[in-house]
Amino acid sequence: MIPVRAISLLALLTAACATPAAPPPATLRFSVPEGPVLNEFYRRGPSAAHLVLTSGASPRLVIAFPAGNSGAALWFDAPAAGLSWEPDVRIDAAKRDLSGGGVLHGITAELTAIGGPVEVRQAITGSVRIIRNFENAGVPPAEIDMAPQVSGGAVVWQRRRLDGAPGYHLSIEVLSGAATRNGPQAIVLSPGADGRLRLRVTALTGDAPLTPLSEDSLLTADAAPDAQLRQALAFLSFREKLLAGSWRFNTYFGRDTLMSLRLLAPVLQPQVVEAGLGSVLERLNANGEVAHEEDIGEYAVLRRTREGLPANGSPLFDYRMIDDDFMLAVVAAHYLLETTGGRDRAEEFLARQIGPGETCGSALARNLRFVVAAAAPFADEPRRDRLVSLKPGEYAGNWRDSETGLGGGRFPYDVNAVFVPAALDAIARLQASGLMRPYLEPGASRRLGQAADMAEIWLREAPPMFDVGIASETARAEVTAYARGIGVDPAPALRSIGRDMIRFRAVSLDERGQPVPVLHSDEAFALLFLEMASGEAARIAETLTRPFPAGLATDTGLLVANPAYAPDALEPDFDRNHYHGTVTWSWQQAMFAAGLERQFGREDLTAPDRDTLIRARSRLRAAIRAADALRGSELWSWSLTGGAYRVEPFGQQQRHETESNAAQLWSTVHLARPHD
Repeated sequence: MIPVRAISLLALLTAACATPAAPPPATLRFSVPEGPVLNEFYRRGPSAAHLVLTSGASPRLVIAFPAGNSGAALWFDAPAAGLSWEPDVRIDAAKRDLSGGGVLHGITAELTAIGGPVEVRQAITGSVRIIRNFENAGVPPAEIDMAPQVSGGAVVWQRRRLDGAPGYHLSIEVLSGAATRNGPQAIVLSPGADGRLRLRVTALTGDAPLTPLSEDSLLTADAAPDAQLRQALAFLSFREKLLAGSWRFNTYFGRDTLMSLRLLAPVLQPQVVEAGLGSVLERLNANGEVAHEEDIGEYAVLRRTREGLPANGSPLFDYRMIDDDFMLAVVAAHYLLETTGGRDRAEEFLARQIGPGETCGSALARNLRFVVAAAAPFADEPRRDRLVSLKPGEYAGNWRDSETGLGGGRFPYDVNAVFVPAALDAIARLQASGLMRPYLEPGASRRLGQAADMAEIWLREAPPMFDVGIASETARAEVTAYARGIGVDPAPALRSIGRDMIRFRAVSLDERGQPVPVLHSDEAFALLFLEMASGEAARIAETLTRPFPAGLATDTGLLVANPAYAPDALEPDFDRNHYHGTVTWSWQQAMFAAGLERQFGREDLTAPDRDTLIRARSRLRAAIRAADALRGSELWSWSLTGGAYRVEPFGQQQRHETESNAAQLWSTVHLARPHD
């Protein structure tokens, strides 16, 4: 082995060409521990980063930057012993001025770990998308391969972006312990005599920093005094866009932006809503469809070069999803007509320029025309084959966008039974307000004038097509068999099933128009977005909050799916290891809570239905409190210990399908829940 000599901080910075950035004000710094994973967040001026430290037999270090959705990562092998990162982490801003122009921004972090030695198995600098894909596939693109440089004892990985733009830098200095080279590529990090390994890690990106929205400009005085969620929202909020979640989704996602704006609307300041809506409107395609996701920075460069196109990092947009197309009108109407603070501000927002010859109003009008055109075939002839389907060749189109999230269905419940009629109603209200008149030609205005009648047809005809009814005795047998199969006590669930038929609406319809009978949390969307009979609101609330596996309620949260009533062949696709299986998503609980509160505002609730809603609210609040520590996370799973439920952060078990984000935009919507 060739020893790597110890090096001072001064020597490291000289070798790495990184210098401490001038310390601007308003540092944002917070930590979110989740099991063996430490999540350390930092933002100061142009430096913003999320440091992820994973302990165990296969330790990992990830640094994700909102700038360009870029980052750096190291994966280690620990053959002799595992490595455990200590929670005392110091982070400072850093930057590097490049000769010939350009600058890199990032962080320097001082870390301590117990255990080792460990060997660097893989190092990646570049797009977070590439890091994310490596986590799934285990093979990095050959185009970004780089060998470590050893300069005076510092281990450095650095390179230009694939298009020659300022690129990426990652360096390690061992402060306590030793670094040795094992062959031409491998670097081994060993602890000192005290069993501790102390490192200084510097990570930098050349992608352009985003412009943070200041913390005091985000929320009104009505927001919950929840420091963790406030910090997460601040980290994800920028003037250019709101980020979906960190570390894995540090960029724009249309659906996440729109749903977060709607659920946070009671406590958001107008400039945040307008930043979010503006980012969605800027990314509409020529048809008026909402962009689901964007490929930016080096990932956009990589895609273009592989397709034989000139290399550049301008964004590439994904329009595969269908639910976000129908969310925009709903969210825009709610803001412009109910929460904007006055007609003058609404008119100013619509008149805002977002591109050459394009205003927010003209872009929104394009989407409204798309919605009416997409909804017209079913409104003309309400048949199942005329519902809004997933796009050809796609397996997903709504928020359940994993391969198995819809159980193989082609017509999602939430899109057809909730968002299409809600969007048509929103269009009708916008038309009646006159706000859109300057942006619509006469022909389009006439077509949009039919939206109210179309909404009525959709609301009457579409939801019943998803109806599932199961006789009480059959339901008991299904629940008992399923509970025993997964090791859950069926008694609480069985006690919640009365003599009446179990009724719910399927998660989707298959290609033949038949319901896929998976019980799911999306029925709560109807409570928030639709007008319905008092009894139907009570039915939804009661159905969803029955104890699992009769319903969705567990001691670790409200699940988003329950396959107990589905064919046995579907059950493995909805287990607690799947992204959209029997797991809890934080924002779905908050959305359900918002829907219940809306129902309590009705004047026509019968006394029995009100009692049912009160019981459901109590069960939901208990479910939310059960995993309070993970409330800002994307999702979590569960296990059983001695018959008791136990929370499991998602992605920390080998069998889990993917990994949860520690900070998720639409999980911060609990800031708008009533303080209970």
